[in-house]
Amino acid sequence: MSEPGDRVRLILNVDAITPPLTGIGRYALRLAQGVANHPFIDAARYFSAYRWVADPEQALRANRGVAGIRRYVPAKSFAMRAYFALRQGAFDRLARQKFRDHILHSPNYLLFEHDGPSVTTVHDLSWMHYPQYHPRERVEIMRRRMPRSLEIADAVITDSEFVRDEVIRTFSVDPTRVHAIALGVDEAFVPYDAEQTRAALAGLGLEHGRYLLALATLEPRKNLARLLDAYEQLDTTLRKQYPLVLAGSKGWHADRLAQRIDGLAARGEAKRLGYVPEELLPQLLAGARAMAFPSIYEGFGLPPLEAMAAGVPVVASSASSIPEVTGDAALLVAPEDTDGLRQALDRALTDAEWRDEAIARGLQRARQFSWRRCVDATVDVYRMLAGHGK
Repeated sequence: MSEPGDRVRLILNVDAITPPLTGIGRYALRLAQGVANHPFIDAARYFSAYRWVADPEQALRANRGVAGIRRYVPAKSFAMRAYFALRQGAFDRLARQKFRDHILHSPNYLLFEHDGPSVTTVHDLSWMHYPQYHPRERVEIMRRRMPRSLEIADAVITDSEFVRDEVIRTFSVDPTRVHAIALGVDEAFVPYDAEQTRAALAGLGLEHGRYLLALATLEPRKNLARLLDAYEQLDTTLRKQYPLVLAGSKGWHADRLAQRIDGLAARGEAKRLGYVPEELLPQLLAGARAMAFPSIYEGFGLPPLEAMAAGVPVVASSASSIPEVTGDAALLVAPEDTDGLRQALDRALTDAEWRDEAIARGLQRARQFSWRRCVDATVDVYRMLAGHGK
């Protein structure tokens, strides 16, 4: 049992808990839920946009309005800078000095100025290495604000050792301040049989074991255009038997990609689901014949991990942090290798012996990751800053 003096007080910025939840949003939500009743957290306060919210679920509801405004207001550089300044002003009024005994954690890159200890989570540096895959305004705000966030942070958390090394090397951050903490996989992601997935898949127009799944936001960095190139080179019979199903929100520069998918769909070889509600993802993954994740760059890569936990073979990119997550459980292909991706897809769909081995290795690998472990390791960082850790 922890003593009162061993516990820390926390302000968690929960702006990222905004529907539809992306990988960062899901991370922020699991973290917020995990610290709520953690034995080493004396008090957890949640700050969203410009106000306090009572709990993670209220953050999810409250941030729907902010998400709506973002959809209709162009994300121009001036608007983004003004929005960050307004949020900093709100934080100054409500928390900066009053709660200087609290640790501030931003799980989404950019930190407010705070008079107490602060922590930032840096998920990746794709905006720096691949600026062409991001809206110009996003790249500009990150270039303006990221160096300052790293300067004022007492600790930096990354999702992987890959990104930790990048942060240290790129920004000359003291290695002792940077902590790699892997994300987790939700307990709902387990193997389900056809009967257990029937209702969920019927609502999506799918049949258990009869589709190849790609789960990603439709944007250039996810390398979905090359996935379509490789998929179209598969045998026609195989495409008819296992249509390509793409699930994920429509992102940046997605119109041309959507047109290609719709062309395949007209031939019965693809299906575009758009955003799939969180509660349906475990069944959607478990029902897939295989999962394809050819992303050019990832700071972690939750979908392959969740697919492995669901007992589904994975074909993924060999780039960035993805091998660190999948280990030897997936078929890894260089993201620019279209023919290699075609061959890997064919094997994942047809090679029974490899599939059995991949499923077993994937289940074993996925058991090494949990949100509880992620939250505990993050709280250890808080305690270290507060002087209570080892």
